[in-house]
Amino acid sequence: MSKKHNFSAGPCILPQEVLKKASESILNFNNDNLSLIEISHRSKPFVDVMDKAINLVKELLEVPEGYSVLFLQGGASLEFLMVPFNLMKEGGKAAYTNTGAWAKKAITESKQFGEIIVVGDSSDNNYNYIPKGYEIPADVDYFHCTSNNTIYGTQMKEFPEVSSLIVCDMSSDIFSRKVDVSKFDLIYAGAQKNMGPAGTTLVIVKDEILGKTGRTIPTMLDYNTHISKDSMFNTPPVFAIYVSMLTLEWLKNHGGVEWIEEVNNRKAAMLYSEIDRNPLFEGTAEKEDRSNMNVTFLLKDSEKEEVFNQMCFSTGINGLKGHRSVGGYRASMYNALPLESVDVLVNVMKNLENN
Repeated sequence: MSKKHNFSAGPCILPQEVLKKASESILNFNNDNLSLIEISHRSKPFVDVMDKAINLVKELLEVPEGYSVLFLQGGASLEFLMVPFNLMKEGGKAAYTNTGAWAKKAITESKQFGEIIVVGDSSDNNYNYIPKGYEIPADVDYFHCTSNNTIYGTQMKEFPEVSSLIVCDMSSDIFSRKVDVSKFDLIYAGAQKNMGPAGTTLVIVKDEILGKTGRTIPTMLDYNTHISKDSMFNTPPVFAIYVSMLTLEWLKNHGGVEWIEEVNNRKAAMLYSEIDRNPLFEGTAEKEDRSNMNVTFLLKDSEKEEVFNQMCFSTGINGLKGHRSVGGYRASMYNALPLESVDVLVNVMKNLENN
């Protein structure tokens, strides 16, 4: 099988050793001659998987005491609803930044619960920068931001100091760089970028902030429900959690978040350097806000697109097409994408220039 260089924005590339072990678990898990997806989620083998996955999250992100780690369903999109349900008081208000499509959807959901103040908004220039210098009212119930914007290729390099609770959607850059979890009250992230296949969502929440809204929360949407049942109030997505556990194990064995942050910085530097050097290409995001995970760029001469696309195809490059709202190209360089793949893309760009 020829080598593929998978730049897909998500679901995305995962380590080959993880995929191999995960595939084996479908036929024979733990050498018990049973499939992972046919054993009881309450059996000891799977409870061990859940416990290990949770402990790996705590270890890799250095999660402080007083936080719960959950593996839920519904994707980050359900968290857009669960966050205000659990954190916004009756008649309350919250502050949001609008930095892209997913942030906008989070704002839409939260408006069902109270007053929403958009304190920073980059929609005026098609979300190609991260708003800065905004003020967050002291009387909001929480402040919500999105750390990385996959479609537009922007990433928050710093997080504001706030007097309220701070919530962050880290779906597309969690585990890619070191973050101080203690500065956040709630972090959520869909698995299908740096952690595993689509189907589970990671939530890290400070226990003491829950149960204070004064509202009735549907059982399934109450974080306390899932904390009390160790993420197994209902049948969890066993395969997605198992693959996430394997991926986190892979990350730990190679040196953890500190190691992968250095690798990710090198990958981003390689590609952005070529975009800035090569007269045929230009980046779409403001330089100071460029994402290390999703590199968005344009080919200036549309007549060369067919040649470039064919060159990418012939070298095994996959998933490079940009989102329709930005156009051009998007190279998503999540944790499992090797430096080799970035080198192949850079060489194709150089060859196009010399063609």
